[in-house]
Amino acid sequence: MTKRTAAKYKLDRRMGENIWGRPKSPVNRREYGPGQHGQRRKGKLSDFGLQLRAKQKLKGYYGDLTEKQFRRIYTEAERVKGDTGENLIGLLERRLDAVVYRAKFVPTIFAARQFVNHGHVTVNGKKVNIPSYRVKEGDVITVRDKSKQMGLVLEAVASAERDTPEYMNVDHSKMSTEFIRTPGLSDVPYPVMMEPNLVVEFYAKN
Repeated sequence: MTKRTAAKYKLDRRMGENIWGRPKSPVNRREYGPGQHGQRRKGKLSDFGLQLRAKQKLKGYYGDLTEKQFRRIYTEAERVKGDTGENLIGLLERRLDAVVYRAKFVPTIFAARQFVNHGHVTVNGKKVNIPSYRVKEGDVITVRDKSKQMGLVLEAVASAERDTPEYMNVDHSKMSTEFIRTPGLSDVPYPVMMEPNLVVEFYAKN
């Protein structure tokens, strides 16, 4: 098992939820946390505990971003007019690795980061290899010709595990997608409940 896969499953166990909705998640078999004390009954979380957990879950979902990266995105969401929680979701979903994952060009968000890093994707015809690159409405993201027959890509496209969201116009025959609009929380197909309002409360107090 790769380090990334191990980290991914550890996060599922720690949260006690199958945050990516994957059939292989260990939470499907054991709902208790990892480690020798994992089966102890959990006490009720404090407000701080709930807020911290909401932040860890959202941060972890996008490939376990570093705290520095996540905080920077949050600060930007706070500066933009409108609801900070909704803005945060919109900024996270505009990351290039998130768009590649949502379009089902790869099976996991971790694979999406690597896929972009290795130069397999173009934005409006130009190669972009920065996972955090922020796409704009109307941008067309395409898998490069030489990468379209990769096993990873074919597996993801054939998978019935998840659907593509309505804020993207995906064409798997061309392996391209147009980012139509920035989504809000209710538009994003999270397999578990995300609570950006608690993330906002967490950063407001800390």
